[in-house]
Amino acid sequence: MNEIWTIGRILKWTENFFKEKGIESPRLDAEVLLGHVLEKERIYLYVHFDEPLQPQELAAYREAIKQRIRRVPVAYIIGQREFMGLTFHVTEDTLVPRPDTEILVQAAIERLKKMSGAKEARPVHFADIGTGTGAICLSVLHYLPQATADTVDISPAARKVAEENAEALDVADRVTFYTGDLLAPLSKALSEEDDAAVAPYDAILSNPPYIPDADIETLAPEVRCKEPRTALAGGADGLDFYRRLVVDSPALLKDDGFLAVEVGIHQAKIVAKMAVESGKFGRTEIIKDYGGIERVVVAWKK
Repeated sequence: MNEIWTIGRILKWTENFFKEKGIESPRLDAEVLLGHVLEKERIYLYVHFDEPLQPQELAAYREAIKQRIRRVPVAYIIGQREFMGLTFHVTEDTLVPRPDTEILVQAAIERLKKMSGAKEARPVHFADIGTGTGAICLSVLHYLPQATADTVDISPAARKVAEENAEALDVADRVTFYTGDLLAPLSKALSEEDDAAVAPYDAILSNPPYIPDADIETLAPEVRCKEPRTALAGGADGLDFYRRLVVDSPALLKDDGFLAVEVGIHQAKIVAKMAVESGKFGRTEIIKDYGGIERVVVAWKK
């Protein structure tokens, strides 16, 4: 009962414990959780490794460890995730933003910047389908002050999280949120406008569910059991949502606008071919992620 647990000692113990339990990144998870409990940056832990923890801090850290052992993702435990240099609120109603998705965001920003023009930046308007936390949409808005956006998610709970993140990032006045199935809410909104013949979007972005249904059971427990299945399962071959986006998005894209989507392993060429064979898109681009995997497909409307 009188043992002294310093920052360095508790981190080492937790790292070993997580290893025994099969946690994939034991040291990193131990540090992130302790930093959250202490309300300190991770660098603080290294500088103050011999600092003793208070009983209430140990108790809070113990509870965080218990959750992690139950395979609750770290982002859900601490309620946030860093993405594109920004902090996003995360709940179990949303997919945890991942570094690979930054490739999609960077690709969108680069292309929308070119559309906007260097000298007299014109406004650009885009849509984000399956927005979740809003990580894709809100990151683009943060780095492109001249941009506005519409977002759609089928989950009202996820939409609420995205709205909270928009307020926190001070971009809420440039985004409109919809709840519904893929592009349906946007098509409905457009049909109700006076000038319904004008396609509104310079770009449509999406990180849709792309895991083949049969592969869900092979995913890590943190993903398989904790993250929303509706944000993961993409049908028998993982391509259901791409088929719908390729068919429905051209009607909402301006001439020379683009559809940009994140894809799973070995799906990029299939999705690019799908876009071209639709007859609605011309050239396509395939962009690799940090690991050399083809991760993003950009299809330009004819």
